[in-house]
Amino acid sequence: MGEEKSEFAELIARDRVERATKLWGGTLIDYLDIVKKDPTITKLAHARMYEIIRSKGIRDISESEDPKAKHLFADDPVKVYGFFEREFFGIEITLAQIVRYFQSAALHGEESRQVLYLMGPVGAGKSSLVEKLQAGLEQADPIHAIAGCPIHEEPLHLIPRHLRSEFEKMLGVHIEGDLCPVCRYRIKNELNGKYETMLVETVEFSKRDRRGIGVVPPVDPNNQDTSVLIGSEDISKLDLYSEGDPRVLDLNGAFNVGNRGMVEFIEVFKNETEYLHAMITATQEKFVPAPGRHGTVYVDSVIVAHSNEAEWQKFRADNTNEAILDRIVVVKVPYNLRLTEEEKIYKKILGKSDFNAHVAPYTLQIASLFAILSRLETSPKVDLMTKVRLYNGEEVVEKGRTKRLSVRELREDAKSEGMSGISTRFIMKAIDNALSNNPECINPINVREALVNMVKASDFSDDVRKRYLEFLQDTVHKEYLEMLEKEITKAFVYSYQEQAESLFQNYLDHAEAFVNKTKVKDPNTSEDLEPDEDFLKSIEEHIAIIGSAAEGFRQEVIAFLWASQRRGEKINYQSYEPLKSAIEKKLMSSVREISRIITKSRTRDEEQKQKYDGMVQNLLENGYCEHCVDVILKYAANNLWRD
Repeated sequence: MGEEKSEFAELIARDRVERATKLWGGTLIDYLDIVKKDPTITKLAHARMYEIIRSKGIRDISESEDPKAKHLFADDPVKVYGFFEREFFGIEITLAQIVRYFQSAALHGEESRQVLYLMGPVGAGKSSLVEKLQAGLEQADPIHAIAGCPIHEEPLHLIPRHLRSEFEKMLGVHIEGDLCPVCRYRIKNELNGKYETMLVETVEFSKRDRRGIGVVPPVDPNNQDTSVLIGSEDISKLDLYSEGDPRVLDLNGAFNVGNRGMVEFIEVFKNETEYLHAMITATQEKFVPAPGRHGTVYVDSVIVAHSNEAEWQKFRADNTNEAILDRIVVVKVPYNLRLTEEEKIYKKILGKSDFNAHVAPYTLQIASLFAILSRLETSPKVDLMTKVRLYNGEEVVEKGRTKRLSVRELREDAKSEGMSGISTRFIMKAIDNALSNNPECINPINVREALVNMVKASDFSDDVRKRYLEFLQDTVHKEYLEMLEKEITKAFVYSYQEQAESLFQNYLDHAEAFVNKTKVKDPNTSEDLEPDEDFLKSIEEHIAIIGSAAEGFRQEVIAFLWASQRRGEKINYQSYEPLKSAIEKKLMSSVREISRIITKSRTRDEEQKQKYDGMVQNLLENGYCEHCVDVILKYAANNLWRD
């Protein structure tokens, strides 16, 4: 027990020392010496936010270990930002636009005087993005501020305007902004004009303590009070001081609180238009009116607003709002449209919960598939399932050829894609329902059932409900049956990977000999043999490569793999999607009938029992538990192979 206490005490003491090293106090003169050594500490709010994002690392998506992401963004110079990487999935373009805004604003571009507005459907992640930015501020190094200043302003504001150009040359910085009325009063009446003796200290950003992070919730239009934004006069002090005395000021409005950091406007367009003018003045002119008769207060803040698309369209349709619209940078935050990324979202959420039930393979994929389908728009160029695969960075094989369709073109044809559909919260509620009914293990079957029940009970329009039920009961159901058949038949194949690789290498040997009109050396007898066309055809026919098309396909395979090898890429049976598909289908066809018979049989002979037990063992090793193996095999027997 004593040892544990000492460990706890040691941790507390170490943390206290580390935090103390970040705290500093001194006069303006001391602060100027620090600025001269490191002018970057005077950066404004947008530059600070950009530096926080940039400090966590930026890399090209081409450096990603995810082959699907590399394939999907092969023609786009998309960046991956370490700051967002582990919490936000499938919205790379949105994140790039947000970072671009901060980068431009950090360089004092026009964006530094505009509001960052996030617009998207419910549950798309708008609030989470803002919370991430706020968390970044809270975890950042403390900033230097005038001690006792109600808005924690930049100490360089103490330098009189007539001396600023000279100080700027000496320090290598640009001094922007003016003292607040309270600090002006203190210099004159407490320091006798000796501003250089004003104390400076370091302060940390804190949302809870309302220091550097202000939040403006939607306000009742019938009871709006600008004091929420700019503070007020303390009535209790009017008995002590005159109305024009700065000591009566209570600068606790959102813009005062968010100075040097960020101000968030929640559901911004639920406020009256007049209420938003203070927001525009703050971002465009960099000041807000002080309460009463105290002039103005300079503010340096990142202003972030968010709402859903319906509110945005309503606000945008009013011509009287043009002045505000011109000062807004709109960034769409759509639902994610990539299947693998949607799975990561649910894994992240479940990982933060206390549940410990087993999740069977494909469970989250099936739930994700329904979510993605609901968010896509139909296209005359491609069916929805093909669209799902293309958006996921997969190669779609059709008649032995990779389907050549531009994802960028599909997106341009459906500009509103991802702005409606099933939310992440809806899916998580269904997963929670499945967990409550199956506390030990959830699987694709009971999660799909939970989704069906939720859709039926939800307040959707009749046509939307019908569409969602068709997805669940037809499209998603069929996709899962295909996954299940592949999973079971794979489990029957002993050493599946090795057999697939052996078929691949054998195919390459014979295809290369066929294309180059050479012989194949028998590995056992070293005899030179003619390429085995029957063997080649037995694989190719599984992807509808027959007749005269075979020669061209073999040439394409050899050319593709030769080029891949030249680039230093590792070659295996998964390297060329059409050939991979053919090999997998051949392996599956070889055991499909026996797997069907053994799985459906109620009584098995000794040989069948051994194969069945081996199949079950393979499923257990592939992530299933004993409970869900039993469930899915019964489901397969009743739904997959019907006589």
